[in-house]
Amino acid sequence: MKLKAIILAAGEGKRMKSSLPKVLHKVCGQSMLEHVVESAEASKVEECIVVVGHGAEEVKKSLPEHVKTVLQAEQLGTGHAVMMAYDHIDEDGLVLVLCGDGPLITDETLNQLMEYHTSGNFSATVLTTDLTNPFGYGRIVRDGDFQLDKIVEEKDASTEEKALQEVNSGIYCFGAGALRKALPLLKNENAQKEYYLTDVLSLIKKDGEKVGVYKTTDYREIMAVNDRIQLAEVEELMRKRVNRKHMVEGVTIIAPNNSYIGKKVKIGKDTIIEPGAMIKGNTIIGEGCTIGANSNIDNCIIGNNVVIQSSTLVDSSVDDYTTVGPYAYLRLKSEVGKHCKIGDFVELKNTQFGDYSKASHLAYIGDAEVGKHVNIGCGVVFVNYDGKKKHKSIVEDFAFVGSNANLIAPVIVRKNGYVASGSTITKEVPEGALAVSRSKQENKEGWVARKGMLKE
Repeated sequence: MKLKAIILAAGEGKRMKSSLPKVLHKVCGQSMLEHVVESAEASKVEECIVVVGHGAEEVKKSLPEHVKTVLQAEQLGTGHAVMMAYDHIDEDGLVLVLCGDGPLITDETLNQLMEYHTSGNFSATVLTTDLTNPFGYGRIVRDGDFQLDKIVEEKDASTEEKALQEVNSGIYCFGAGALRKALPLLKNENAQKEYYLTDVLSLIKKDGEKVGVYKTTDYREIMAVNDRIQLAEVEELMRKRVNRKHMVEGVTIIAPNNSYIGKKVKIGKDTIIEPGAMIKGNTIIGEGCTIGANSNIDNCIIGNNVVIQSSTLVDSSVDDYTTVGPYAYLRLKSEVGKHCKIGDFVELKNTQFGDYSKASHLAYIGDAEVGKHVNIGCGVVFVNYDGKKKHKSIVEDFAFVGSNANLIAPVIVRKNGYVASGSTITKEVPEGALAVSRSKQENKEGWVARKGMLKE
């Protein structure tokens, strides 16, 4: 049986007051739409069709290539949006309809909805929940047998209907054939002059088919985002969900309310996350690490037993037993080996840094290959840019680069080479050689007094 999902993502989201399409606003580092697509694909759904409209091209670019899109050029309601995907609806199978601005829905709930729908032999099933403050949501009206009578939108509801607390999530499971049959019969006879998807349920009922109601007890999963306040609320809930998952799996998060971990991040057991840490993208952190306060890690691979103190790492990797920081900056595919030390105010850019090497203080190491057991002194600069192009420096194993040295790329310091402090190196340093490139010191006796600057 073919299982498809139609995801509604065409709305402008005027209350967001943003030039960015609403569904592209991020929750835990991913767009709301991306969360919904992931949940659908993690369930039993085999194919996703996204209905785009406002900012269509931008929304399309945000999606994986395998996700299909259809255009709703004019937003005339949820029913109209699903009509745009009509050609993708088969004669049999199941169709989930999801909301692109509801990122908290889980694959577990979607599977439960589909199982309830199938086991009850329904032609359509609506996902509902109870809200103490149901304002803005369509109300579920039950009949005398406590089955679905109808769904009434907020603006069309009577005072009595507005008092109902069971609400429509906007998420449905349809028999594909029943949906194909009902969609062409939709009318826009309502206050908004829109084509409501809820009316499809009434049409299916009138055709003598069964319509089910599956109520979830977790109201949070159906929360939609219409403004920045709701975006912040959903962000907080998603962050708690992600943090809880890591803590259950053996990660210590000292202040969960003050730690930001992206949904795709993987963290090994016995790792400690200190307050203010931001861990994003596809980052993978090994076991027994310490991620220090206010560290920012994005799309990185961190080995086991690594300590990162209040530092920023982007698109880089750090191997086992290495320490980074405080206030270090690793970026643009820097790769740091085992048992290394990258100290305070050290920046690495596009650099391979070998095992047991160290740069303890105030250095810039850009476009470089640094071997094993190398010492980079305080104030060292790898001068990689000539004003037009970037060039590479190579420092081989067991070399020593003294404080305040400049390596003018392209240049090589061979194995066991030594660079004297304060030197500016423009030529290759041979293996085992000491390179000194600085002017000879000259002392001018009595110069301060002659200049009238002597102080008692």
